[in-house]
Amino acid sequence: MADLDQMDNSNRFAPISKETALQALNTIIQLHFEKTLEKKRAVDLQKKQLFQFFLLFFVFLALAFASSALSPRLQCRHCWAPIGLVSLAHLIFYAAMAQTLRCINGFKYQRRCHKLTLGLATEKLRQIRSGNAAATEEEELEIHYQEPPASYFGKFKRNWAMYFGFLVLTFGFTVSSIVALLCF
Repeated sequence: MADLDQMDNSNRFAPISKETALQALNTIIQLHFEKTLEKKRAVDLQKKQLFQFFLLFFVFLALAFASSALSPRLQCRHCWAPIGLVSLAHLIFYAAMAQTLRCINGFKYQRRCHKLTLGLATEKLRQIRSGNAAATEEEELEIHYQEPPASYFGKFKRNWAMYFGFLVLTFGFTVSSIVALLCF
């Protein structure tokens, strides 16, 4: 049993041929390139969905505002109804926007990880092709999944702050407009 473990450890990092190393790295590069493209398409699809949410939300706000402005029966004491409706619409929109942004940020993070891993694999392939790698061992060819630094998350926080600020400003403007329309 001990001989088997000793033999297994000695063969674990044995030199491999340059051709095998090139083929393995090309496979890794192809995989991460395809994953990068897949995540890009997913981000584009989610952005398209977010844009559709914005359009639907603004159409609803326009209809609510127009119905408040054109209704002869609504008075100042009835302003709670359109304000409540607009508040509910803002909450629903915020939930949809938050879920979509969470998906977008997740896809962007995964895409960045694949890009970093792709870059590392490409660099190792370049070293092997140029002959800088002395003995090609499995240990040297191991490509670990790369992750961006912690500062990368600041980008996502700025997006959240921007969308949330926009939503708060839109809510304030809508409520004040309805009150001004019905009470003054």
